[in-house]
Amino acid sequence: GYILGGITFFGFLILAATGLWLAQFYHPTPGTARESVVYTMNVAPLGDLVRGIHFWVSNIVMATVLLHMGRVFVTGSYKRPREANWLIGVGLLAVTLGLIFTGTVLKWDQEAYEALGHNIEIGNLLGAVGFWFSPEFTTSLPLVGRLYIAHIAILPGLGVLLLVAHFLLVKHHGISALPGQADAAATGGQVPARGGSTFAAHLVRMAGFGLLMLAAATVLAIIWPAELGPRPVPGVEVTKPPWVFLPFYPFEDWFGLSALLWVPAILFAAFALVPFVDHSPYRSPSRRRAVIAIGLIVAIALAALVIYAWVTVPQAHVQEAM
Repeated sequence: GYILGGITFFGFLILAATGLWLAQFYHPTPGTARESVVYTMNVAPLGDLVRGIHFWVSNIVMATVLLHMGRVFVTGSYKRPREANWLIGVGLLAVTLGLIFTGTVLKWDQEAYEALGHNIEIGNLLGAVGFWFSPEFTTSLPLVGRLYIAHIAILPGLGVLLLVAHFLLVKHHGISALPGQADAAATGGQVPARGGSTFAAHLVRMAGFGLLMLAAATVLAIIWPAELGPRPVPGVEVTKPPWVFLPFYPFEDWFGLSALLWVPAILFAAFALVPFVDHSPYRSPSRRRAVIAIGLIVAIALAALVIYAWVTVPQAHVQEAM
C-alpha cells in the first residue's frame, strides 16, 4: 500500500513520454482533431499502441491515486506533521481529474463533443469566473485548442509543482510509520513515527512496480485498443462520461447541471478538511472507528453511484453543445 504513490508518479512519467509522441500527430481544431487521431491510430509509427498505452496508464493512474488516498486515509498518514502532504494529494487528485477530462475532449468524437458542451455550460454557471471556458474568450483559437494547452502544459505544470512539493515533504518527514508503531510513539513509546524504509529504497521499488504497470498497459493496449467514437453530432446526448466522473452523473440527472459544480465542491472540501477534523494522536483504524466508518460509507456511496450511472439510460443535460 505504501508504494501506490510512487507507482502513480511513475505513471505520470509514462503519460508524459507517450503524450509527447502523440502530440506530434495531433491537430487541435474542431475540423481536424478527430482526423488527426485517426491518422495516429492508422498511419503514425506505433501510434495506435502508444495511444493505447496512454489511455490505459491514465486509467491505472486514476485508480492508484484513489487507492493511495484511501491507504493514507485508512492508516491516518495525513496526521501531523503530514497535513500539508494530504492537501497536496487532494490537489493532485483534482489535476488528474482535469487531465482525464481534457483528454476525453481531445478525441473529438461524440463523447468528447458532449463533454465540451458540459464544459461550456459549467463555465456559464461560473459567470465571470468561468471566462476561460467560454468560446467568446478568444476567436483566434477554438476552445478545444485551449483545452489542448491545458492538457499538455497548464495541468502538467501544476502537477509537476505539486509532485515536487509532495516528494520534498516525503523526503523531509520520511515514509510514514505503520499505524501501530506511530501509536506506540504517540503514547510515549520509543518507536519513532517514521517508517523504516529509506527514500532511496522507496524509489527503487517505485521504479520496479512502475515497469510492471507499463508492461500491463502495453498488454491491455494490444488486447483492448483505446476506442474512438463516432463523429460528433450536434444536438444529441447519447454518451456517458469516463468511469471516474460517473459518481456525479446521477446528481446531474436529479438536480441539473448546477450539481456538477456543488457536488464536487462539497466532496473536495470534505477531503481537504479530513486532517483538521480527525486530529486525535492515534492512527490505527481500531482507534478511529467513527472516522473509518464515515470513510467507508462515502466509498460505498461513490461505488453505488457509479453502478447506478452505469446501468441508467443516458439523459440530455446540455441544451446545445459546441
